[in-house]
Amino acid sequence: MGKSVRMGIDVGGTHTKAVAIDNETHEIIGKSSVKTTHDDPRGVAAGVVRSFENCLRENNISPSDVVFVAHSTTQATNALVEGDVANVGVVGMSKGGIEGFLAKKQTRLDDIDLGNQKKIHIINRFLKTKNLSKDEVKKTIDEMMKDGAEVFVSSMAFGVDDDTAEKLVYEAATEKGIPSTMASDITKLYGLTRRTRTAAINASILPKMLDTANSTEASVREAGVTVPLMIMRGDGGVMEISEMKKRPVLTMLSGPAASVMGSLMYLRASNGVYFEVGGTTTNIGVIKNGRPAIDYSIVGGHSTYISSLDVRVLGCAGGSMVRANKNGVVDVGPRSAHIAGLDYAVFTPAEKISKPVVEFFSPKPGDPSDYVRVRLEDGSYVTITNTCAANVLGLVKPEYFSYGNAESAKKAMKALADYCGTTPEDIAKQIMEKAYAKIEPVILSLAEKYKLEKDQISLVGVGGGAASLIVYFANKMGVRYSIPENAEVISSIGVALSMVRDVVERIIPSPSKDDIKAIKLEAMNKAIESGATAESVEVHVEIDPQTSKVTAIATGSTEVKTTDLLKECSEEEARKLAADDMRITEDRCLLIEKSRYFYVFSDKSPSEGYGAVRIVDHKGFIKVQRGLGAAQHVKVKDYQESIRKFWDELAVYQTELIVRPDFYLCVGAKVMDFSSTDLEQLILLIDLELSALDPEDEIIIVAANVKQH
Repeated sequence: MGKSVRMGIDVGGTHTKAVAIDNETHEIIGKSSVKTTHDDPRGVAAGVVRSFENCLRENNISPSDVVFVAHSTTQATNALVEGDVANVGVVGMSKGGIEGFLAKKQTRLDDIDLGNQKKIHIINRFLKTKNLSKDEVKKTIDEMMKDGAEVFVSSMAFGVDDDTAEKLVYEAATEKGIPSTMASDITKLYGLTRRTRTAAINASILPKMLDTANSTEASVREAGVTVPLMIMRGDGGVMEISEMKKRPVLTMLSGPAASVMGSLMYLRASNGVYFEVGGTTTNIGVIKNGRPAIDYSIVGGHSTYISSLDVRVLGCAGGSMVRANKNGVVDVGPRSAHIAGLDYAVFTPAEKISKPVVEFFSPKPGDPSDYVRVRLEDGSYVTITNTCAANVLGLVKPEYFSYGNAESAKKAMKALADYCGTTPEDIAKQIMEKAYAKIEPVILSLAEKYKLEKDQISLVGVGGGAASLIVYFANKMGVRYSIPENAEVISSIGVALSMVRDVVERIIPSPSKDDIKAIKLEAMNKAIESGATAESVEVHVEIDPQTSKVTAIATGSTEVKTTDLLKECSEEEARKLAADDMRITEDRCLLIEKSRYFYVFSDKSPSEGYGAVRIVDHKGFIKVQRGLGAAQHVKVKDYQESIRKFWDELAVYQTELIVRPDFYLCVGAKVMDFSSTDLEQLILLIDLELSALDPEDEIIIVAANVKQH
């Protein structure tokens, strides 16, 4: 039996990169990169297969050794950005009366504006469900096709509770060979207009995505691989290609999701801000409690029910060009050297940079005319970028992808410095300051949104341009940073190591135990449908008392893991990690609780009151980082007493509200997190998780809150 191999393929704007990873040890055993095949008759699918086959061949991997293959895709996002969409026929439905009057209004969509003068064209019809027959539905579909509809959406008032009428339209369209989406298949949340709009966006990209999915799947089969082909979702999970054919819209932001999941593999802490820096754009997002922050996507200015990573995209990255005048640097970006067809000075041989002269120009029609380029003695041009500035300031180590010739960058920058009456080092600093001024508020607003305390912000730099920005930023903000090994192929690693993920959301006022059991089971079944093995699925439930929204997030793997070869770390090694993370000396880092799988450290002993807490697992991963907390070892039968005690003792009283603690339960080898503003709902959730345990089993409860400054 050969090795078992996981393959991850990331489709980027420029390159498609495949990585082969040993399924047992998670070591990289091969990489291969090809140019993304935008112009091939089979589109990007050709590059996916080419990189995959090259990776197998170059590393002597047999197709029969491949146990998992997945790829990320920019196609859904690109189809919407480029307006490569089908005309959508929306069939709204309802009973009669006032409900019918409102539903007709709410399912009647305007064309969806995608920006760039592109839009999704909508053809609307409304049907009453009383005595609705398939013949009437088929007749309606035929009429709408005459009006230009190419794909269909069925959306019924309260369709999330009873989807019979939606199914009627779906079946009638399918019989005619026309792609179709049921709104209740996309989300189980109420909000008829938003649900219908989300389904319409999904339907609009169905033809394009089905083509690619079918040709990729056929090609992978031709290559001799028999395991299911998985696709990266925008929320960081993967799903089988058969599921993607129904809900392609879930792959929006699949690219950034891949880089985040890759970062998570290398991030030993549970909280951080990740930075994916390319040549043109930087993606910024948050990892909280070991999970990426997720929110609903906005398309054409409208909120949708598409869950994806909460990512901010900024036009300030490794290759961003500089704008300047006599007084110095005015701005950095959004135009990049790549767009202007210019080389970075820092990647140009120093001898070539002879008699440099500053010129100002407009990279594209309509752009400001104060972008800087440098004319050389031989008549060619280079430009000055963030990467040039970081190298001039000595911030980029030789092992980083952004490392270049600082001498070259300094010579080109001197031309601008002379024009502005200053030094190259000062210009480099000005460039970094302008980039910092754009990106720092984004980091701080995300940290505030997800309640990351300042001392827990750790910047994780991925992507080829990471070192051009992150070192300066971390020093300036006084936070720590890391650039993982293989940062330039982090997205492919993220795809290869992804878990199957599925989410069910429902509005349930005052949910009962049975309601929560039912939604957990539904999420688990969806994850299994998407390709996870039943034994591997875990479900995390969240309740939002303000909106009565109950969310069940199921994650699982495509095969059952039996080995875990990461080395155990000793109590002393764990103490060192926790002390370092809390920025205290080891003698001040106190072990307050421990189990077979976890250590809980604090900077205060229980007799001194509450201090910072860190939960460290036996592999050396910091699972929880909080500024204020407490821990207690209890038997399952006694857990409620501890919860009620900490609920009051760790409450933080602010001007207009009481902030209640979050709870983390170390149960066996798992850390489960729970938060609620309602004590009884909190206990309901915990009860459900602990119901399978013996009352005499021991668990650790950690309660934590925000530190008052």
